[in-house]
Amino acid sequence: MTNDKKSGFVTLVGRPNVGKSTLMNHLIGQKIAITSDKPQTTRNRIQTVYTDERGQIVFLDTPGIHKAKNKLGEYMVNVAEHTLTEVDVILWLVEPTTFIGAGERHIAEQLNKVKTPVILVINKIDTVKNQDEILTFIQAYKDVCPFAEIVPVSAMKKKNTDRLLELIYQYLPYGPMFYDEDTVTDQPMRQIAAELIREKALRLLNDEIPHGIAVTIEKMTERSNGIIDIDATIVCERDSHKGIIIGKGGAMLKRIGSAVRRELEAELETKVNLQLWVKVRKEWRDSETMMKNYGYNPKE
Repeated sequence: MTNDKKSGFVTLVGRPNVGKSTLMNHLIGQKIAITSDKPQTTRNRIQTVYTDERGQIVFLDTPGIHKAKNKLGEYMVNVAEHTLTEVDVILWLVEPTTFIGAGERHIAEQLNKVKTPVILVINKIDTVKNQDEILTFIQAYKDVCPFAEIVPVSAMKKKNTDRLLELIYQYLPYGPMFYDEDTVTDQPMRQIAAELIREKALRLLNDEIPHGIAVTIEKMTERSNGIIDIDATIVCERDSHKGIIIGKGGAMLKRIGSAVRRELEAELETKVNLQLWVKVRKEWRDSETMMKNYGYNPKE
């Protein structure tokens, strides 16, 4: 019996803010990847799984291919570059422009080293007034890499995303599925909860705190009546940050907590009792042991 279904691994690369998480969420139809507009927020290789009658696409997230600034940065770059050789298709997301900056050129350099087919996705085309301009963007990019395909989309407006899925399937091998049909992510719930808390904290704090926050889930237990208790700690690098995260009379921490709880309850379809704490761990991003404790494995 021949297998007429296709299945394989796809990764998304692109500079921060090009809309990787938005595209991911629209393709999968569920909010999984976090969509804070701070660079480097998608830390672990969030795998989301898309299954339809054609087969299965497993999306691996690369945490940003960029120049590293510290240990955490180095680790993330290694993971990203390692992923490029492991997948069947690479989607490179760019913004609609004819200007190809240094960040883009650095990504192109990495992509030119691998044999994996690369589909260039020009996102945010809903922001382009004159649709003829899209041809000039394609023209500007077409010689940067030997692209397998170039496809303009709008992740926000779901424009051309079906065409993108069609093209991905074209380049995937035939084979059995990796996950059950109802799997959407293989990240354990604890990890999703930690990512959600991080996202909400970064979003509500705006630019007051640089990216030096991590979240650890101390405990996640389910009571017999289905209520889930979660104790989580937000780890920051400075005492001054701790004050900002807690806010006047604990107001900011309360806001973060209730925003997270609402979303977790929707995700878990049950009541959630969430306790949040804040701890200072100076320079955690430059300590391998601490990074290990926060779920990043620098040796990978």
